Amino acid sequence: MANERAELPKVEPLVSFVTPFYNSQAYLAECIESVLAQTYRNWEYILVNNQSTDGSRAICEPYARADGRIRLLDTPEHFGQVENFERALKRMSPHSKYCKMVLADDWIAPECVQRMVELAEAHPTVGIVSAYRLFGSQLVGDGLPYTSTVVPGREAGRVMLRYGYYLTGSPTSILVRSDLVRKNARFYPGEWIHEDTEACLRILAEHDLGFVHQVLTYSRADDDSVIGRLAGLNPGLLRRYLFAKQYGPQFLDPHELRELLRSITSQYGRFLASSLFELKGAEFWDFHRRGLRSSGYNFQNVGLARYTLIELVDLIFNPKKTVGRLVRAIADWRERSRHRRRHVSGASQ
Repeated sequence: MANERAELPKVEPLVSFVTPFYNSQAYLAECIESVLAQTYRNWEYILVNNQSTDGSRAICEPYARADGRIRLLDTPEHFGQVENFERALKRMSPHSKYCKMVLADDWIAPECVQRMVELAEAHPTVGIVSAYRLFGSQLVGDGLPYTSTVVPGREAGRVMLRYGYYLTGSPTSILVRSDLVRKNARFYPGEWIHEDTEACLRILAEHDLGFVHQVLTYSRADDDSVIGRLAGLNPGLLRRYLFAKQYGPQFLDPHELRELLRSITSQYGRFLASSLFELKGAEFWDFHRRGLRSSGYNFQNVGLARYTLIELVDLIFNPKKTVGRLVRAIADWRERSRHRRRHVSGASQ
């Protein structure tokens, strides 16, 4: 009819892409291009230079000049990674509805944000949207049935803690409601690794998880990445121990929590005791000491002395295991020595 109003086109909510970077010239252009290639068009892009000393800033400048949605900003001084992330998130538009962190050495598929926003808009209880991702050549993010696109937050947290399925992946692999990023003075709880997973667990205590069963992001697994550099320190058991202690009471029933704490404490304690006899270096012990201390724990809480005694008895009465441990300790020492020589050589060039 003539007096009927024409239906107005639906306005897409504003998405804030955020890329903090420091000396990332090798991959930064690929990261930026992946954002520009998005099928979703209503976005802003905040690039934050953390006082880079290579050509990273120069890579960003042409993109910022060519597209008014891109802002290139500089930190007043060099900050640690988490602090730089926090400051970058503070630059989001107050009109932003969703936040998408894209780390400088990662990239996202063209339909990434389109798929994630569609899911979030269809389900207002969702606080985080995640998806499968490639970590190097490895597919990660599994653990949910294919039919599960919206999971109650407390169930998602339970699966993550009890079974070790980290459904929220890395900062690049999730979309977060911007109001939840702004909710607290700090989005990331601390200055320790996996602070992004901890931030997600806090959100999942009150909001649901959306999951797109498609590979939408890529993270590098090379030795130069933060996770790559930490791989030799074996952070996985430390992370599971801390998360079980801190967040287990929120997501697990008392019986599940007791079982998980007993199991993970035993695994972590035996791992530390084994590492003691493998002559792990000072960097290894400092890393685990600082990790425990970040949440108010220490080696005594894990029961390291008891597990060391158990490991010692096992070594005495199992000569074959003792020889194998000695061989691994020598190999590990040689690898640490080669690693140090590579770094010294690189620093002198």
